[in-house]
Amino acid sequence: MSDERLTYEEARAELVATVERLEAGGATLEESLALWERGEALADRCQSHLEGARERLRAKTEPDADADAED
Repeated sequence: MSDERLTYEEARAELVATVERLEAGGATLEESLALWERGEALADRCQSHLEGARERLRAKTEPDADADAED
């Protein structure tokens, strides 16, 4: 599954598992780097979901939010 299709919950769960694997140690340098890069990608995906949710909430709670965005 591509990262774009991961839900927030799926991305977060995979991120937690990735961090646990890194913290456990025992991985080679290359494996650790791959885990780190995967963790960064998952963290970015989670952040994207949170920003989207924040924007949706802002649009619902600020009556002039849509009008301000168009100006």
